[in-house]
Amino acid sequence: MGSQQIDIVMLPFMAHGHLIPFLSLATQIHHRTGFNIAIANTPLNIQYLRSTFHQHQHPPPWIHLFELPFNSAGHGLPPNSENTENLPLDQIGKLFISSVSLKTPFHNLLLDIIKKQGKPPLCIISDVFFGWVVDVANIMNTVNITFATGGAYGTLALFSFWLNLPHRKTDSEEFNLPGFPERCKFHVSQLHEFMRKADGNDSWSRFLKPQLSSSLLSFGWLTNTAEELEPLGLDSLRKYTQFPVWPIGPLLPKQLLNKSPLSSSSSTTQHAGKSPGISAEKCVEWLDMHDLGSVLYISFGSQNTVSRSQMMELAIGLEKSWKPFIWVIRPPLGFDLKAEFRSEWLPEGFEARIKESNQGLLVKNWAPQLEILSHKSTGAFLSHCGWNSIMESLSQGVKIIGWPMAAEQAFNSKMLVDEMGVSVELTRGVQSSISSDKVKEVIGIVMEKEGKGGDMKRKVEEIAHHVREAVKDEGNEKGSSIKAKDDFISAIKTRKQEVFTSSILDLSAN
Repeated sequence: MGSQQIDIVMLPFMAHGHLIPFLSLATQIHHRTGFNIAIANTPLNIQYLRSTFHQHQHPPPWIHLFELPFNSAGHGLPPNSENTENLPLDQIGKLFISSVSLKTPFHNLLLDIIKKQGKPPLCIISDVFFGWVVDVANIMNTVNITFATGGAYGTLALFSFWLNLPHRKTDSEEFNLPGFPERCKFHVSQLHEFMRKADGNDSWSRFLKPQLSSSLLSFGWLTNTAEELEPLGLDSLRKYTQFPVWPIGPLLPKQLLNKSPLSSSSSTTQHAGKSPGISAEKCVEWLDMHDLGSVLYISFGSQNTVSRSQMMELAIGLEKSWKPFIWVIRPPLGFDLKAEFRSEWLPEGFEARIKESNQGLLVKNWAPQLEILSHKSTGAFLSHCGWNSIMESLSQGVKIIGWPMAAEQAFNSKMLVDEMGVSVELTRGVQSSISSDKVKEVIGIVMEKEGKGGDMKRKVEEIAHHVREAVKDEGNEKGSSIKAKDDFISAIKTRKQEVFTSSILDLSAN
């Protein structure tokens, strides 16, 4: 730590989709304030964060990375399992439960920081799944801020679901979620199997209910969205939580939002430590050969895959659609995600045909997603509807075909369809059946230039404009997300002063 004062301590959840937004938030706060920021996590996640700083360079002097002791084997997890990457769902559940063990080492880290600098940090910014941090912050005489790395609509839906389990209170397959208007009907098919089975006594409920409840006791929330992007979600979230909610997103590379060429570090940061399935240069070269808005990009995120039968039908449907596509492909469900991909999982001769006709590009492991979505040839994104992917797609004016898998992804998909009108849902989850004809039909609707596809394109371009306006910071022109960041910083400084004054008065009284 050296002699530098640490102003903010951050504690992200142990998943790449949480670590990267926290790191982006830290960078943006520092650039606006000059604050020194610490990020604490388990050793392998800290190692991952270090690897995001470009080769042979150390983290900049204003950021401090602290390792919290963690033994995955002690929690029934495979050795060296410290984040959700490549873990099956039952093991991810164990990882969530194990995260509570970070409380003592995190408490000790804060004691050490306070001892060295003589005062507590300005605030602690913690993940929504770490509700226990509220207690630690109170003990340490500082302020806890919860950071929701997802959007307002999806996060509220997830919270409301786990705190109320409304599907258990009706015989209907449709239900309302407390916090949402009556018109917002949710359906049991939008719930992953473990959510459908939740009854309050299951392991997920026993972990999530106390953690999410405690997160609602924070001083306020930060969300990775923009005011103009989610009017319903933000209004509903503020009414539900009854405290400040600062939409400070999207936390994306500036070049992506400025429509500038991306630096080589953008994708590297997102996928540090992974073997690329294709270089960004080769990918762009392939995209350059196709017409404006003609290519469909397919990716289910870094943790998901589909069943063998779904993969087969998707491949047949893609070929029948005659649309060019880039498909980030992994072994199907039930196989090791890190194993070599086998051609037998696809229709016979599929790879050779799409290569010869130049219709498709199959990418193993991971693809340079930011470069693909920002390319003029990319017209739509078949996505699992994880929030980071949604923000990247919307910021580039790329339409979405939804195939939500787990967590709040089905709620995100519902918002894209019902509130924004920029998506068509293909199917849900890995248990659903899917036909190649349905794949061809949906691709045809979304990719068309007129009709519904054209209407979706106009709407998504308007959203992309709102996203760029939200992060504008030119002289006196400040977008809503920039104003929200400044308001958040002002609020924690004021709150800290109130806490300090209160402590002085208490000492005087004694």
